[in-house]
Amino acid sequence: MKKLKYLSVLSLPVCVWISFHQTGVLTFLPAIIYFGAIPFFELIIPSSTDNLSEQEKELARKDSFYTILLCLMLPIQLGFLWFFLTNISETTNTSDLVGQILSMGIMCGVIGINIGHELGHRSNRMEQIIGELLLLTSLENHFVPYHNRGHHTNVGTKKDPATARRNEWVFLFWFRSQIGSYIQAWQIENTRMNIIGKSRLSLQHKMIQYTILHFLFLAGIFSAFGGTVLIYFLYTATIGILLLETVNYIEHYGLYREQRDNGTFETVKRKHSWNSNHIIGRVVLFELSRHSDHHFKADRPYQLLETSDESPVMPTGYPGMMLLTFIPPLFFKVMNKRVDEALK
Repeated sequence: MKKLKYLSVLSLPVCVWISFHQTGVLTFLPAIIYFGAIPFFELIIPSSTDNLSEQEKELARKDSFYTILLCLMLPIQLGFLWFFLTNISETTNTSDLVGQILSMGIMCGVIGINIGHELGHRSNRMEQIIGELLLLTSLENHFVPYHNRGHHTNVGTKKDPATARRNEWVFLFWFRSQIGSYIQAWQIENTRMNIIGKSRLSLQHKMIQYTILHFLFLAGIFSAFGGTVLIYFLYTATIGILLLETVNYIEHYGLYREQRDNGTFETVKRKHSWNSNHIIGRVVLFELSRHSDHHFKADRPYQLLETSDESPVMPTGYPGMMLLTFIPPLFFKVMNKRVDEALK
């Protein structure tokens, strides 16, 4: 029965569907639930540090339910995006338009990018492709080469654009992280082409593949729905990207690995990522908030991620921490003392 808790992610499509078919405040329902109700309840519901037993781990490792659920999110995501593109031009009220664009943007971040991230770590090529298609809905495909071969290698160092520095405002981090990760993705793929003896213009170059795919995707939207709807789509993709970058910000804020005398850095440990054990955020984000264990063993599937005493802990769940970042002085006051404790 424990695995059924992950079906709670379906609450998001339900809320988005209501947003698409209602007017007024209900068009903002996903934002109200995910960034209002969930942060509130995570303040009053105790977090859980329970891990699976060895027997439960073995059963969960072999259970295809966990992967099937992720893969089923692709037709849901694409279906909702199609409905959005087909119908958004009929929304004439500015407030309703903003609410529906925000709702689709939240879906792009929570389902498109988050699940795309999880599947991007898989070794099965079909699962990787599903992850890439999910990332396409936010035009964030460069995330795959950068995240897997850049972020996981350089996390906790100044070489990594997605590691937030102490006292860095999130609004500036958004640009540094997104631009830096895009540049690194090209560098990583250029290096890979050199290693396998291919031209940097080869169609095996992932960033060239993604660039062509993005162009065709955007051209298709423009051709089918027009320029106004294309702009609306770009708004939703931007919201998904900003959600990703805000999560990146809180996941490693202020945590750096020690540099050895020879210039190399200490091995990535659980202490180099912030954890949250608040149950609601963990479940709807497929255990993303057990981020310390994810960096300790990147290929570990979400259902097996654990918490550890050596993992630094945030005071609340991801949704609440994301809201806190929008008030930088308050965020620094809450987190800097925790950074000092974590780095002792």
